Amino acid sequence: MGDPGISRESFVKGAGIAAAALGAGFPAFIPKLGEAAETIKIGQVDSLSGPYGADGLNQVRGADMAVEAWNKRGGVMGRKIEKLVEDDQTNPGVAVQKARKLVNEEHVSALVGTVSSAVTLSVSGAAASMSVPFVDAGGHTDDAVGKDCHWCTFMTCHTTWMMSHATGFSIAKLFGKRWYEVTPDYAFGHSISAGYADVVQRVGGTIVANDLAPLGTTDFSPYLTKIEAAKPDVIIVTVAGQDYVNFMKQAGSFGLLQKFPVAGWAAELESIWALPPEYRVGYWGCEWYYNSDLVYTKKNTLAADFVREWRKRFGTPATERSCFGYTATDRLLWAMNETKSTDPVKVARALEGSTFPSLWDGVPSYRKIDHSLIWPVWFGKLRPNGTPQDKYDVMEIVDRQEGERVALPEGDAARVCRLNYPS
Repeated sequence: MGDPGISRESFVKGAGIAAAALGAGFPAFIPKLGEAAETIKIGQVDSLSGPYGADGLNQVRGADMAVEAWNKRGGVMGRKIEKLVEDDQTNPGVAVQKARKLVNEEHVSALVGTVSSAVTLSVSGAAASMSVPFVDAGGHTDDAVGKDCHWCTFMTCHTTWMMSHATGFSIAKLFGKRWYEVTPDYAFGHSISAGYADVVQRVGGTIVANDLAPLGTTDFSPYLTKIEAAKPDVIIVTVAGQDYVNFMKQAGSFGLLQKFPVAGWAAELESIWALPPEYRVGYWGCEWYYNSDLVYTKKNTLAADFVREWRKRFGTPATERSCFGYTATDRLLWAMNETKSTDPVKVARALEGSTFPSLWDGVPSYRKIDHSLIWPVWFGKLRPNGTPQDKYDVMEIVDRQEGERVALPEGDAARVCRLNYPS
């Protein structure tokens, strides 16, 4: 929800205008280059409705900007890129139907997208059955690059193991070792909970309780009364999207935000901006941020141009989801251009292990062993009213953990993930 006042309908209208705009390295396609050639189609399956609709919208916008940048340069292999978008409705069954429609009826060469981890797993399985590359933009569950990994699937956002281990030790140091967790009851929540359990064991702490809340929960009062009685050192909040907004509002109205510190794997900007300032509290992981020298410096002109152009188009800053959508799509198109092919195995082989410059400082890559992207995780403290210069600048980044330090060790990953490329 980059701006709570921007509707999906207004975005769709604005996207057409944005596609025609020039500026900051992201203008539209130059017709003279490749206009007569057959276009290359890619499909995006993402949440444009449901509890993660705001997140999916910004992933679509980020992917759009990557496509425009490639088309400006003459496309891929001299061919224009066309991206088709389907709303998965945050529903794994619907997502599979949409993925199959894109591949079998629209003849896309590859898939990107997803927010919900359950949707990520379903699309990953469908992509494997159809032998098409799938670059997961925003579904975090370890299983997608673990026990349910596939040769054709690549994860752009951080794994839940990375997020829990990049934040958990800091949370224990800041607040104590008696944790009360409120966790979404599906693949992502189960994975993040397992990661935090490992951290708690290592620091000698205790999980007082771990309440599993169904996705789309609107009433958190049954959990809030239990937290009050348990008196934990800290409340670990791992629900996301609209569920996070509902939880924080209700925890604030119950007075819990004044009595107990809150923290968690991440607080995403789309959700933070949707909260009244008095409920914007706590310490949270961060997967990318638009305004911090710990994320990118002034020398990173790609990041600076992206941030500037995003704000020009949409009036609000780019978010983690903007970064996910752009990065996933940019790398997919790079692999096609690098191999001069849409052959799925060639594209997958090009993606794994290749390093690249991107919207943060460092040399990230999708590692060969499991296709998870290895890049930094940040940690920040919320500032409710932003800064005098920028009301949207609601997070102060205080730490950066390099991906290699917080990722599951390659030996452990190899014991779980079997990519099983086609022979």
